[in-house]
Amino acid sequence: MAITAAQVKQLREMTGAGMMDCKKALTATNGNMDEAVEFLRKNGIMKAEKKQNRIAAEGICFIASEDDQKAAIVEVNSETDFVAQNEKFRTYVSKVAAQALHSSAADMDTFLAEPWEEDASKTVKDALIDMTAVISEKLSIRRFERVEAQNGCVVTYLHGQGRIGVIIDAETDVVNDSVKEALTNIAMQVAAMNPKYVSADEVSEEYKEHEKEILLAQALKENEALPENKRKPQNIIEKMLIGRLNKELKEICLNDQVYVRAEDGKQSVSQYLAQVSKQNGAKIRVRRFVRFETGEGMEKRVDNFAEEVMAQVR
Repeated sequence: MAITAAQVKQLREMTGAGMMDCKKALTATNGNMDEAVEFLRKNGIMKAEKKQNRIAAEGICFIASEDDQKAAIVEVNSETDFVAQNEKFRTYVSKVAAQALHSSAADMDTFLAEPWEEDASKTVKDALIDMTAVISEKLSIRRFERVEAQNGCVVTYLHGQGRIGVIIDAETDVVNDSVKEALTNIAMQVAAMNPKYVSADEVSEEYKEHEKEILLAQALKENEALPENKRKPQNIIEKMLIGRLNKELKEICLNDQVYVRAEDGKQSVSQYLAQVSKQNGAKIRVRRFVRFETGEGMEKRVDNFAEEVMAQVR
């Protein structure tokens, strides 16, 4: 029988399940509302959908790659770190990364609507709902990004069992083990030092002006706190701003950062790459990088075990 939009809407309001899931349930039960509810329950869909108001800020990042030429990174979140270490969950996330590697989707909605590579009868969202039911926690695919090499290679690095994931897209006319090892070292640098840009050329004037305003306010406050006979004139303060801004840019721009494995403690990342380039007769340049850190910028759930126990006692 034909399923109407009104029926789908009614079932969705009753269960909180997605529209396509509701339509599927009604089609399978010939429009019987009670049986459709049972269908959703048996398939774990209601159970999964009801978890959507929970906070999922744990989880892992995972990277899939192919022939040093392309890679994809995903972040899939769970409610607890315990689940993030679950082997079923980790295997599932690796499949999501493989899906992203071969996907042409430009946004999350399109990605979730794609046929699932493991079972084309399902969408990526269907597979997510199925895994949510298996794991019994809210799960969410938060983000993904693909990187393809242009005149070079891509290298990847996962830190802390997937807590941080990095992809480096490098332009190089020589691709050998030595070059890839050096680029992996750079990926580790990105993981540890969290730069925002590859070079200062990428930093917008708007960002610089904004930072100058903040630094100026800080400098003026510091100046006012000094005894009157030690306060600096405005022109000196403005010169100090330039030095402070340059120092800040060195901290957020990868090429200008001090290379964390530098033997002299002074060598910059760009100097390290120049050294490796010379050793290999190559020209190596980092074009871009992608860095995902699990749960960054998200609200974290804070559990108070004692309060939880007392609530159950009451």
